[in-house]
Amino acid sequence: MNNSKIAKKHQQMPVNILADIGTLAKTMPDILDLSIGDPDLITDESIINAAFEDVRAGHTKYTESGGDVELIDAIRGYFSRNYDLSFERNQIRATVGALHGMYLTLQTILDDGDEVIIHEPYFSPYKDQVLNSGGTPIIIPTYEKDDFAINVDILEAAITDKTKALILNSPNNPTGAVFSPETFEKIANLAKKYDFFILSDEVYDGFSFYEDFVPMAKFAPDHTITFGSMSKNFAMTGWRLGYMIAPTYLNEAAKIINEGITYSAPTPSQRAAIYALNHSETLIPLVTETFQKRLEYIAKRVEEIPYLSLHPLKGSIYAFINISKTNMDSVSFTEYVLKETQVLVIPGLAFGESGDNYVRLAATQDISVLEEAFNRLAKLTF
Repeated sequence: MNNSKIAKKHQQMPVNILADIGTLAKTMPDILDLSIGDPDLITDESIINAAFEDVRAGHTKYTESGGDVELIDAIRGYFSRNYDLSFERNQIRATVGALHGMYLTLQTILDDGDEVIIHEPYFSPYKDQVLNSGGTPIIIPTYEKDDFAINVDILEAAITDKTKALILNSPNNPTGAVFSPETFEKIANLAKKYDFFILSDEVYDGFSFYEDFVPMAKFAPDHTITFGSMSKNFAMTGWRLGYMIAPTYLNEAAKIINEGITYSAPTPSQRAAIYALNHSETLIPLVTETFQKRLEYIAKRVEEIPYLSLHPLKGSIYAFINISKTNMDSVSFTEYVLKETQVLVIPGLAFGESGDNYVRLAATQDISVLEEAFNRLAKLTF
């Protein structure tokens, strides 16, 4: 490749620590892939049928750039019923997945050099999106001993006069942490005190297994931009439909930016989302209860393997498994396990330096597959 023809900001591409592992995995016929957060579940038939009927009825054209008004109202209804939160229509924007909303927001709020705080371990696209938007990522650690929750003192120490936002993710990918309302309230107070945005990624809001999830917008509505998605709650990853909820002035700016990117989200996907959100109380448990059972099975199997440990999981669809007893870094461990057992997981280093004593295992396969994976892992010794 002639890098001189590539924009300077993209000539020095970040090292992809997963590339070699992925190449190796492709050579293995008996691989058990527990790496990617793409559920094996098929979108519920009722959602598919509703979208199909709407498309047959003529819903094949562009919607309004911000989304079909029926979808906007369905999102409003979802938050009203589940969280007693009220939003205006002009606060909500349909997006092509939650990351599209995050990108639009960062493009809207960041000037060159503005700082965005990210708690680690983190979903890796966050850092890349901040950099691509001209911002500076400021990484703060979280620790297993603290339930992987944000230490508010560490957060406050990271705030400067350049701080523009905090990216918050709960229920968390990759750790499975669910932050308490008390932690959210303390973070909200800091956002008000120092006047920064909270970019709250809540795509796993349905996956808080043991306590009711409370959105950040409950605590700091004027400082919070909420990102949601149909992907996980409704097993709709391929439909590529999410949303953002923001103060009206910010949403209006995002609209202008998005008119040169996607203009609108896919209409058939919006129609599917309308049905799904309006029937969320029935449909979401069909997905989340499946993942809760799988994660509880994973926790039981980890307890039986001497070289692994797992902090009690509270949510999401992942197990962030501690491998420190092996005395291996996460990349070496992942490569070794793949070669010896054909089980593919993600090295914790992919989620930041503090993740290097861990691997992430996605509960995106049936329990029978998980059983075989752990039977293979149990044969290893360190």
